[in-house]
Amino acid sequence: MENMEQTRLNMVEQQIRPWDVFNQDILNIFMTLKRENFVPDVYRSIALSDVEIPLPGGGKMLFPRVEARLLQELNLDKHDKVLEIGTGSGYVTAILAKLSGFVYSIEIDETNKKLAMTNLTENGITNVSLNLGNGIDGMPAKAPYDKIFVGGALVEIPDSLKRQLKVGGKLVGFIGTEPIMHAIIIDKISETEFRQTTI
Repeated sequence: MENMEQTRLNMVEQQIRPWDVFNQDILNIFMTLKRENFVPDVYRSIALSDVEIPLPGGGKMLFPRVEARLLQELNLDKHDKVLEIGTGSGYVTAILAKLSGFVYSIEIDETNKKLAMTNLTENGITNVSLNLGNGIDGMPAKAPYDKIFVGGALVEIPDSLKRQLKVGGKLVGFIGTEPIMHAIIIDKISETEFRQTTI
């Protein structure tokens, strides 16, 4: 298993750090949370590689460097209530859960939701609630959220989703359509004012 640990170190030092990820908590989690436990078995050998990994229910796991950079931009706090759009395999969900208070995650595909539930349970992550549905609507019933993580690309971020942020809250995600997509940060300045920056 030693070579897996070396590969994990390489993932952090050669993929993630060069993407301006310096948050020690995030680097530590990428070193300790076993990403290979969250990928479909057939891709286990490339779990730590600089690739997007297909998921059984459709969609992909993002590149580790992209996951880390977006997570850093969220600036998570131990007391944060987080909404995640697109649970996928549950890997980012697990990191969000380790860095915040509680995570509500929405996944549109039942196969992925079941996979994520198994992965999170087997890895001892309990402060999450997984929900089946279209994440573009968010989850108004549990709003407002301190942070929102959008794991899949949307053409644009709907106002209804932005309104589910607390004032002072932050959303990170992707907008656009393949192949032109941008990572963005949206800060909620006041009840009516938002600031959007492109990373």
